[in-house]
Amino acid sequence: MRLYTHPACLQHDPGPGHAERPARLNAVLQALDHDRHAALDRIDAPAATREQLLRVHSLAHVDHILASSPPEGGHYLLDEDTVMSAGSAEAALHAAGAAVAAVDAVLSGATQHAFCAVRPPGHHATRDQAMGFCLFNNIAVAAAHAIAVHGLKRVAIADFDVHHGNGTQAIFEREPRVLFASSHQSSLYPHSGQEDERGVGNIINGMLSPGAGSHEFRELWDSILLPRLHAFKPQLVLVSAGFDAHRSDPLADVRLGQEDFAWITGRLVALARQHAGGRLVSTLEGGYDLAALAASASAHVGGLVD
Repeated sequence: MRLYTHPACLQHDPGPGHAERPARLNAVLQALDHDRHAALDRIDAPAATREQLLRVHSLAHVDHILASSPPEGGHYLLDEDTVMSAGSAEAALHAAGAAVAAVDAVLSGATQHAFCAVRPPGHHATRDQAMGFCLFNNIAVAAAHAIAVHGLKRVAIADFDVHHGNGTQAIFEREPRVLFASSHQSSLYPHSGQEDERGVGNIINGMLSPGAGSHEFRELWDSILLPRLHAFKPQLVLVSAGFDAHRSDPLADVRLGQEDFAWITGRLVALARQHAGGRLVSTLEGGYDLAALAASASAHVGGLVD
Protein backbone atom coordinates (compact mmCIF):
# COMPACT_ATOMS: atom_id res chain seq x y z
CA MET A 1 0.00 0.00 0.00
CA ARG A 2 1.18 3.51 -0.80
CA LEU A 3 1.25 6.58 1.43
CA TYR A 4 1.42 9.91 -0.41
CA THR A 5 2.55 13.03 1.41
CA HIS A 6 4.91 15.98 0.93
CA PRO A 7 6.89 18.30 3.24
CA ALA A 8 5.22 21.30 1.59
CA CYS A 9 1.95 20.30 3.27
CA LEU A 10 3.52 21.26 6.61
CA GLN A 11 4.30 24.77 5.37
CA HIS A 12 0.65 25.82 5.16
CA ASP A 13 0.32 27.71 8.45
CA PRO A 14 -2.99 29.56 9.11
CA GLY A 15 -1.55 31.04 12.30
CA PRO A 16 -1.67 30.63 16.09
CA GLY A 17 -4.83 29.08 17.45
CA HIS A 18 -6.17 27.91 14.10
CA ALA A 19 -7.72 24.43 14.22
CA GLU A 20 -6.26 23.36 10.85
CA ARG A 21 -2.64 23.58 11.97
CA PRO A 22 0.54 21.86 10.78
CA ALA A 23 0.59 19.76 13.96
CA ARG A 24 -2.36 17.80 12.53
CA LEU A 25 -0.28 16.32 9.74
CA ASN A 26 2.69 15.77 12.03
CA ALA A 27 0.43 13.77 14.35
CA VAL A 28 -0.78 11.59 11.49
CA LEU A 29 2.70 11.01 10.08
CA GLN A 30 4.09 10.13 13.50
CA ALA A 31 1.26 7.63 14.03
CA LEU A 32 2.01 6.06 10.66
CA ASP A 33 5.70 5.71 11.54
CA HIS A 34 4.71 3.00 14.01
CA ASP A 35 5.95 -0.54 13.30
CA ARG A 36 2.40 -1.59 12.48
CA HIS A 37 2.66 0.51 9.32
CA ALA A 38 6.21 -0.45 8.36
CA ALA A 39 5.00 -1.96 5.07
CA LEU A 40 3.75 1.39 3.75
CA ASP A 41 5.46 2.52 0.57
CA ARG A 42 6.00 6.23 1.23
CA ILE A 43 5.88 8.45 -1.87
CA ASP A 44 6.56 12.19 -2.26
CA ALA A 45 3.40 13.64 -3.79
CA PRO A 46 3.80 15.65 -6.99
CA ALA A 47 2.17 19.04 -7.43
CA ALA A 48 -1.12 19.09 -9.31
CA THR A 49 -1.02 20.70 -12.73
CA ARG A 50 -3.27 23.54 -13.81
CA GLU A 51 -4.96 21.16 -16.25
CA GLN A 52 -5.85 18.81 -13.40
CA LEU A 53 -7.20 21.62 -11.23
CA LEU A 54 -9.21 23.19 -14.04
CA ARG A 55 -11.30 20.05 -14.48
CA VAL A 56 -13.16 21.01 -11.29
CA HIS A 57 -12.21 24.63 -10.55
CA SER A 58 -12.67 27.84 -12.51
CA LEU A 59 -9.65 29.57 -13.98
CA ALA A 60 -10.37 32.60 -11.79
CA HIS A 61 -10.31 30.45 -8.65
CA VAL A 62 -7.07 28.67 -9.53
CA ASP A 63 -5.37 31.95 -10.42
CA HIS A 64 -6.62 33.59 -7.22
CA ILE A 65 -5.28 30.84 -4.96
CA LEU A 66 -1.92 30.64 -6.70
CA ALA A 67 -1.49 34.42 -6.58
CA SER A 68 -2.66 34.99 -2.99
CA SER A 69 0.24 33.70 -0.88
CA PRO A 70 1.42 36.55 1.38
CA PRO A 71 5.07 37.27 2.21
CA GLU A 72 6.83 35.00 4.70
CA GLY A 73 5.30 35.47 8.14
CA GLY A 74 2.13 37.08 6.79
CA HIS A 75 -1.43 35.83 6.43
CA TYR A 76 -4.17 36.45 3.88
CA LEU A 77 -7.79 35.73 4.81
CA LEU A 78 -9.92 34.20 2.08
CA ASP A 79 -12.78 34.12 4.59
CA GLU A 80 -12.98 34.17 8.38
CA ASP A 81 -11.90 30.52 8.62
CA THR A 82 -9.74 30.01 5.54
CA VAL A 83 -6.31 31.57 5.76
CA MET A 84 -3.28 31.50 3.48
CA SER A 85 0.35 31.77 4.52
CA ALA A 86 3.47 31.96 2.37
CA GLY A 87 3.52 28.18 1.90
CA SER A 88 -0.19 27.61 1.38
CA ALA A 89 -0.38 27.57 -2.42
CA GLU A 90 2.44 25.05 -2.70
CA ALA A 91 0.85 22.89 0.00
CA ALA A 92 -2.49 22.95 -1.80
CA LEU A 93 -0.87 21.94 -5.09
CA HIS A 94 0.78 18.92 -3.48
CA ALA A 95 -2.40 17.97 -1.58
CA ALA A 96 -4.35 17.81 -4.84
CA GLY A 97 -1.43 16.25 -6.69
CA ALA A 98 -1.19 13.45 -4.12
CA ALA A 99 -4.75 12.36 -4.87
CA VAL A 100 -4.10 12.40 -8.62
CA ALA A 101 -0.90 10.37 -8.27
CA ALA A 102 -2.69 7.90 -6.01
CA VAL A 103 -5.43 7.41 -8.61
CA ASP A 104 -2.81 6.78 -11.27
CA ALA A 105 -1.11 4.22 -9.02
CA VAL A 106 -4.20 2.19 -8.20
CA LEU A 107 -5.54 2.27 -11.75
CA SER A 108 -2.19 1.17 -13.17
CA GLY A 109 -2.06 -1.76 -10.77
CA ALA A 110 1.01 -0.46 -8.92
CA THR A 111 -0.96 -0.73 -5.66
CA GLN A 112 -4.53 -1.52 -4.62
CA HIS A 113 -4.92 1.04 -1.84
CA ALA A 114 -3.42 4.48 -1.23
CA PHE A 115 -3.74 7.04 1.55
CA CYS A 116 -2.90 10.70 1.03
CA ALA A 117 -1.64 12.27 4.27
CA VAL A 118 -1.91 15.86 3.13
CA ARG A 119 -3.26 19.27 4.04
CA PRO A 120 -5.01 21.61 3.49
CA PRO A 121 -8.15 19.47 3.28
CA GLY A 122 -10.41 19.85 0.27
CA HIS A 123 -14.03 18.79 0.41
CA HIS A 124 -15.52 22.23 1.15
CA ALA A 125 -13.85 23.95 -1.81
CA THR A 126 -16.34 24.60 -4.60
CA ARG A 127 -15.66 25.26 -8.26
CA ASP A 128 -14.90 28.91 -7.60
CA GLN A 129 -14.60 29.39 -3.83
CA ALA A 130 -12.18 28.38 -1.08
CA MET A 131 -13.91 27.81 2.25
CA GLY A 132 -13.91 25.73 5.41
CA PHE A 133 -10.09 25.52 5.56
CA CYS A 134 -10.06 24.13 1.96
CA LEU A 135 -8.30 25.70 -1.03
CA PHE A 136 -8.58 23.09 -3.82
CA ASN A 137 -10.98 20.14 -3.71
CA ASN A 138 -8.49 17.28 -3.62
CA ILE A 139 -10.98 14.41 -3.88
CA ALA A 140 -12.88 16.10 -6.71
CA VAL A 141 -9.66 16.66 -8.65
CA ALA A 142 -8.89 12.95 -8.23
CA ALA A 143 -12.36 11.85 -9.40
CA ALA A 144 -12.28 14.11 -12.45
CA HIS A 145 -8.81 12.80 -13.33
CA ALA A 146 -10.05 9.20 -13.14
CA ILE A 147 -12.83 10.04 -15.59
CA ALA A 148 -10.89 12.28 -17.99
CA VAL A 149 -7.60 10.37 -18.18
CA HIS A 150 -8.55 6.79 -17.34
CA GLY A 151 -12.00 6.79 -18.92
CA LEU A 152 -13.89 5.51 -15.89
CA LYS A 153 -17.68 5.60 -16.05
CA ARG A 154 -18.48 5.05 -12.35
CA VAL A 155 -16.46 6.69 -9.57
CA ALA A 156 -17.76 6.59 -6.00
CA ILE A 157 -16.83 9.13 -3.33
CA ALA A 158 -17.53 8.12 0.27
CA ASP A 159 -17.21 10.99 2.76
CA PHE A 160 -17.39 10.29 6.51
CA ASP A 161 -16.06 13.66 7.68
CA VAL A 162 -18.41 15.10 10.31
CA HIS A 163 -18.92 18.20 8.15
CA HIS A 164 -20.79 17.86 4.86
CA GLY A 165 -18.61 17.93 1.75
CA ASN A 166 -20.58 20.71 0.13
CA GLY A 167 -17.87 21.49 -2.41
CA THR A 168 -17.66 17.92 -3.66
CA GLN A 169 -21.43 17.73 -3.91
CA ALA A 170 -21.69 21.03 -5.78
CA ILE A 171 -18.98 20.06 -8.27
CA PHE A 172 -20.56 16.70 -9.15
CA GLU A 173 -24.29 17.09 -8.54
CA ARG A 174 -24.94 17.09 -12.31
CA GLU A 175 -22.34 14.42 -13.12
CA PRO A 176 -23.91 10.93 -13.17
CA ARG A 177 -20.51 9.23 -13.50
CA VAL A 178 -19.78 10.22 -9.88
CA LEU A 179 -21.77 8.98 -6.90
CA PHE A 180 -21.29 11.01 -3.71
CA ALA A 181 -22.31 9.41 -0.39
CA SER A 182 -21.84 11.38 2.82
CA SER A 183 -22.51 10.96 6.53
CA HIS A 184 -22.31 14.18 8.55
CA GLN A 185 -23.72 15.93 11.59
CA SER A 186 -26.91 17.90 11.10
CA SER A 187 -27.07 21.62 11.93
CA LEU A 188 -23.32 21.97 11.57
CA TYR A 189 -21.06 23.90 9.22
CA PRO A 190 -21.53 24.32 6.27
CA HIS A 191 -25.26 23.76 6.94
CA SER A 192 -25.82 21.76 3.76
CA GLY A 193 -26.27 18.09 2.96
CA GLN A 194 -29.98 17.67 3.57
CA GLU A 195 -31.37 14.29 2.65
CA ASP A 196 -33.50 15.81 -0.14
CA GLU A 197 -30.37 17.08 -1.93
CA ARG A 198 -30.07 14.34 -4.55
CA GLY A 199 -28.42 15.90 -7.59
CA VAL A 200 -29.31 13.77 -10.62
CA GLY A 201 -29.83 10.79 -8.35
CA ASN A 202 -26.10 10.62 -7.64
CA ILE A 203 -26.06 12.36 -4.23
CA ILE A 204 -26.85 10.44 -1.04
CA ASN A 205 -26.71 12.41 2.19
CA GLY A 206 -27.16 10.84 5.62
CA MET A 207 -27.43 13.09 8.65
CA LEU A 208 -26.39 12.29 12.21
CA SER A 209 -27.92 14.12 15.16
CA PRO A 210 -25.63 15.78 17.71
CA GLY A 211 -24.68 13.13 20.24
CA ALA A 212 -25.03 10.26 17.77
CA GLY A 213 -22.58 7.45 18.33
CA SER A 214 -21.35 4.19 16.92
CA HIS A 215 -24.76 2.55 16.54
CA GLU A 216 -26.30 5.43 14.60
CA PHE A 217 -23.22 5.83 12.39
CA ARG A 218 -22.99 2.15 11.49
CA GLU A 219 -26.74 1.84 10.94
CA LEU A 220 -26.71 4.83 8.57
CA TRP A 221 -23.92 3.36 6.46
CA ASP A 222 -25.20 -0.22 6.53
CA SER A 223 -28.86 0.59 5.80
CA ILE A 224 -28.65 3.56 3.41
CA LEU A 225 -25.25 4.67 2.15
CA LEU A 226 -23.44 1.39 1.50
CA PRO A 227 -26.38 -0.25 -0.33
CA ARG A 228 -26.49 2.71 -2.73
CA LEU A 229 -22.75 2.50 -3.24
CA HIS A 230 -22.96 -1.22 -3.99
CA ALA A 231 -25.85 -0.66 -6.42
CA PHE A 232 -23.69 1.88 -8.29
CA LYS A 233 -20.96 -0.77 -8.82
CA PRO A 234 -18.06 1.71 -8.79
CA GLN A 235 -14.92 1.12 -10.81
CA LEU A 236 -12.96 3.13 -8.24
CA VAL A 237 -13.67 4.04 -4.62
CA LEU A 238 -12.46 7.40 -3.34
CA VAL A 239 -12.69 8.32 0.35
CA SER A 240 -12.82 11.73 2.01
CA ALA A 241 -11.40 10.54 5.33
CA GLY A 242 -12.25 13.08 7.99
CA PHE A 243 -11.83 11.98 11.59
CA ASP A 244 -13.65 14.88 13.27
CA ALA A 245 -16.67 12.71 14.12
CA HIS A 246 -14.50 11.35 16.96
CA ARG A 247 -15.94 11.93 20.43
CA SER A 248 -12.89 14.03 21.41
CA ASP A 249 -13.05 16.43 18.48
CA PRO A 250 -13.64 20.06 19.52
CA LEU A 251 -15.52 21.15 16.38
CA ALA A 252 -18.47 18.72 16.41
CA ASP A 253 -20.76 16.61 18.59
CA VAL A 254 -20.75 13.09 17.12
CA ARG A 255 -19.39 10.43 19.47
CA LEU A 256 -17.37 7.97 17.41
CA GLY A 257 -14.19 6.14 18.42
CA GLN A 258 -11.27 4.95 16.38
CA GLU A 259 -12.88 1.50 16.14
CA ASP A 260 -15.70 3.06 14.11
CA PHE A 261 -13.23 4.41 11.57
CA ALA A 262 -11.66 0.96 11.35
CA TRP A 263 -15.16 -0.45 10.78
CA ILE A 264 -16.13 1.91 7.95
CA THR A 265 -12.72 1.38 6.37
CA GLY A 266 -13.36 -2.35 6.30
CA ARG A 267 -16.76 -1.81 4.69
CA LEU A 268 -15.29 0.46 2.00
CA VAL A 269 -12.43 -1.96 1.31
CA ALA A 270 -15.04 -4.70 0.82
CA LEU A 271 -16.98 -2.41 -1.55
CA ALA A 272 -13.85 -1.80 -3.60
CA ARG A 273 -12.96 -5.50 -3.61
CA GLN A 274 -16.41 -6.51 -4.84
CA HIS A 275 -16.80 -3.96 -7.63
CA ALA A 276 -13.55 -2.12 -8.34
CA GLY A 277 -10.83 -4.74 -8.30
CA GLY A 278 -9.93 -3.52 -4.82
CA ARG A 279 -8.97 -0.06 -6.06
CA LEU A 280 -9.37 2.55 -3.32
CA VAL A 281 -7.80 5.96 -2.69
CA SER A 282 -8.32 7.82 0.58
CA THR A 283 -7.30 11.38 1.38
CA LEU A 284 -7.21 13.19 4.72
CA GLU A 285 -9.91 15.74 5.45
CA GLY A 286 -10.75 16.93 9.00
CA GLY A 287 -9.88 15.89 12.54
CA TYR A 288 -8.77 18.48 15.08
CA ASP A 289 -7.97 16.72 18.35
CA LEU A 290 -4.40 15.57 17.75
CA ALA A 291 -4.49 12.36 19.79
CA ALA A 292 -7.86 11.31 18.37
CA LEU A 293 -6.75 12.19 14.85
CA ALA A 294 -3.54 10.17 15.15
CA ALA A 295 -5.33 7.11 16.56
CA SER A 296 -8.15 7.31 14.02
CA ALA A 297 -5.89 7.77 11.01
CA SER A 298 -3.78 4.85 12.21
CA ALA A 299 -6.90 2.67 12.51
CA HIS A 300 -8.02 3.74 9.02
CA VAL A 301 -4.66 3.02 7.39
CA GLY A 302 -4.40 -0.24 9.32
CA GLY A 303 -7.70 -1.27 7.71
CA LEU A 304 -6.40 -0.38 4.27
CA VAL A 305 -3.19 -2.35 4.80
CA ASP A 306 -5.00 -5.38 6.20
